Amino acid sequence: MSPWTASLQARRTRNKSEPEGSRSGLLGLATAAALCLSAGAALAQEPKIDPWPGLVADIFHDRAMKTQEGVVALDAPKRAEDAAIVPMTISLLEPLRAATLVIDENPMPMAAAFSFGEGAGVQKIETRVRVNSYTNVHVVGETADGALHSVVKFVKASGGCSAPAIKDQDEAAANLGKMKYREFANASPARREAQIMIRHPNSSGMQMDPITRAYIPAHYVDKVEVRQGDALIFSMEGGISLSEDPAFRFVYTPNGAKTIRVEAHDNRGGVFKGEWPIGGAS
Repeated sequence: MSPWTASLQARRTRNKSEPEGSRSGLLGLATAAALCLSAGAALAQEPKIDPWPGLVADIFHDRAMKTQEGVVALDAPKRAEDAAIVPMTISLLEPLRAATLVIDENPMPMAAAFSFGEGAGVQKIETRVRVNSYTNVHVVGETADGALHSVVKFVKASGGCSAPAIKDQDEAAANLGKMKYREFANASPARREAQIMIRHPNSSGMQMDPITRAYIPAHYVDKVEVRQGDALIFSMEGGISLSEDPAFRFVYTPNGAKTIRVEAHDNRGGVFKGEWPIGGAS
């Protein structure tokens, strides 16, 4: 029995011997409660405002945007297993100058803005993001002529931006900026596939320290550049929507360079660098 029901029954018992008019206040309370519940239900049924038009204005300055398939594609789970680590795969079906991943309902919607090097031939790029509530996720691709093309997927997930950190904060600080590089076999001999992983808490500013109960200040990777030799493969501008320990897996066209070089920056001025041989080159 709810506290409201128990209170209501107690008052009815006390007032059984009272004149009918003395119970008018009780009936008034019940009527008021019913009206409140009705008003709450009406508010719950109000249509939710779509944030996308405002994001088009803020991020893309209201530029015209096409929605047809065949230029860029997005692979995202319909329901995330872990809202703090949601995989996203962007496929470039045509050569693109840039691709921007936007999580509409996140506190910082622009998760990652990728710019691609001329001749890098990037075909695919994967990363992991936080999703804070049920939301549309957009990818907007920009072709060489400056035209914008968007695709959208709906993802069911919640709480990703405030989810506790996976790693201990002291451990995260000790390994801050360390990188790993991996290579993968690719079906096309004219392509290479690789992955960059960066150790970084990527704190959102919405997570709570379980010991102090204070919010952990935002500390996140905001820029990454990946090069083969001196030639840019891609650069990325990001924020708190990227998951802890950001990772990028990508398919690109090799130019004969012997090394992959990475430089990453965070919002506190940290600079982290790594360099590895390509394909076991000495």
